[in-house]
Amino acid sequence: MFNYKTVKKQATSEIIEKKSRFIAHILPITAEQQALDFIHSLKTKYYDASHNVYAYILRCDNIQRYSDDGEPSGTAGIPTLDVIRKENLVDVCVVITRYFGGTLLGAGGLVRAYTKAAKSGIDDAGILERKLCYEYKVTADYTLLGKIQNEAANLGCVSGEVEYKENVTLTFFVPHNITCFEEKMIDITNGRAIITKELEGRFIDAN
Repeated sequence: MFNYKTVKKQATSEIIEKKSRFIAHILPITAEQQALDFIHSLKTKYYDASHNVYAYILRCDNIQRYSDDGEPSGTAGIPTLDVIRKENLVDVCVVITRYFGGTLLGAGGLVRAYTKAAKSGIDDAGILERKLCYEYKVTADYTLLGKIQNEAANLGCVSGEVEYKENVTLTFFVPHNITCFEEKMIDITNGRAIITKELEGRFIDAN
């Protein structure tokens, strides 16, 4: 997987359906234990809730888990998981706390409510795309600074830190599918830049 999408931040969102409260809690995660701790903390905090439904997907090993937590089978955990899948998200945990409002929603109503709550929470958390990139450092004369920055931006690279010494050293994170970066840098600087590349790629926020 060279690119993937996840949520930007932790978030909480609430909807009301026929007097039942559905509180969606969203957490970006990178390990299953984070999801388990998050779920446990919310079950402790909302110990008096009717249900604490959850679903999460991890990029590593494509782990997918869910629980209806006492709701009729297939009406809560699966719809929540389906929202994550439809948004093509990984490394995210969604917990939806329900306080029963006294009116039965029926199977269809529950599916719609949990789907709506999960979508609302994810929208509040925001979606972030991450790309596999390689780190490059380009060292050159200050007169070439603008050219280098413009060319890197045109290629779709993500700019990192800039080090100002006798010469300027710029850090760029170059998407894995851009194979002409060194060639372009050599061309626009007439071979007057020193270019180094980290051998291992890493995922960088693309938006």
